[in-house]
Order: sequence, then C-alpha cells, then structure tokens
Amino acid sequence: MRQQFLPRSSPALTESQPPMPMRTSTDRALIRSRFLAVDVANVADVLDDLGHRDQALSTDFTCAAGRERLAGWAFTISGATSAAPGRDPLKAQACSQIGPDEVSVWQGNGRGVCYFGELVAIGMMQRGSVGAVVDGGVRDKRWLHEIGFTTFSRYPTSVQTSGRWRVETWQQPVTMPGASGQPVVIEPGDFVLGDDDGVIVIPAGIADVVLEAAETMTEKEIDVRAAIRNGMTLADAMAEFGRF
Repeated sequence: MRQQFLPRSSPALTESQPPMPMRTSTDRALIRSRFLAVDVANVADVLDDLGHRDQALSTDFTCAAGRERLAGWAFTISGATSAAPGRDPLKAQACSQIGPDEVSVWQGNGRGVCYFGELVAIGMMQRGSVGAVVDGGVRDKRWLHEIGFTTFSRYPTSVQTSGRWRVETWQQPVTMPGASGQPVVIEPGDFVLGDDDGVIVIPAGIADVVLEAAETMTEKEIDVRAAIRNGMTLADAMAEFGRF
C-alpha cells in the first residue's frame, strides 16, 4: 500500500489555485474565528462573484454531530476499499499529523462503512482539530455530540472499516461530489465552512478576499433586516441596499 503525503509547509497546488499565502498559526486562528461569524450562503455568493461557482459540496453532506458551525483549514485524507483485516496503520499516522484549527476531510471510495468515529475524533481534538467532513459514513454519533466535535458526513453507519477500507494517502488533493453536479477538488490548506445550508470550500489563495467580502455582505444583511423590521417594504429595501 503506497504511502504519500506532502510536507505541511508545501501543499499541492493546481494551475487554477493561487499559491497559498504564508500564514502564522495566529493568522489561521483569527481567520477561522472570523469565518465562524459569516454564513455559508454569503460565502457561496461571494465565490460566485469571483468566478468560483462550483465550490459547494453535495447536498448529501449533512451535520452528523457537533455543537457549533464547522470552520477550519483542510487536512485531507484518502482511502479505498481493502480486504486487509486488522488495524489500519496509515490511518493512525495520518491522524497524528493534523494540527490546530484544521478540519479533516475524508475521501471515501468505499460503500456503507464508517471512516470516522468518536475515538478518532478525540485523538484529533487533542491535536487541536476542530471538525471533520466525511465523504462516507460515520458512527458514534451520540458520543460525537457529547464531545461537541462538529462532523459532516453523507450517512451514519455502524459498520467498521477493518477488512473493508483503509487509508492510503494524506495531505494530497481529494475530489468530492459537488452540489452543482461538478466535482469539488479540495487541496490541503483550503478553508472549509459548514452550517445548516451545507459545506463549501474556499481555495486557500483567496480565503482572505472571500472572508472580507462575506463580512461586508453580512453587515449589509444586518442593515436590511433592521430596515424591514422597522417598516421598510421589501421593494424599497432592494432599491436602497441593492442585491441581497
């Protein structure tokens, strides 16, 4: 089984993605805290305006557990169907590499099995991880709720991976199904945001630009809500505030 991973300081790039800015751990934590205050819907609109129209993950992804919105930097993990019994050593290695303010993003290529559960979540939380997105199954939902670890997945399942699925690579680009029907490529270090409207991926190179624009849009929506509550008609609000 081939082990592949990239150094944490040198994530893979594609021609369509700007180079990742150098950010300190403080920068990353601050950006994450600011993203937690904006909605996925607003981020989707900003990405549309910037020409990134296919960044939302499939509507099959729903919140399986957690007490807060999902926001963090992508740490990608990929696996495939395997009949090998017993422990999954690469899974442990991959999970041990995740860091603060990061979200593990699991690419499946398996069916009906659990890639992620409570004990893995606890281990990742100890390293500062703040959530997971799983292109497949999760289990231990009750306990994930108990520890408050925000997890989005495609389905719940009790079926373990031993003899069925194994991790192959980490910190490589992964591809997940998109809401628009187009696949979404997630690079290590991209930003992942999830709420009641689903999960969206912001390319690392434009995360700051998207965040600032989404914050501006959020502030305008606050003004629009206040105006309508104070008696302004919807038509007048649209005329005054423009698109919202």
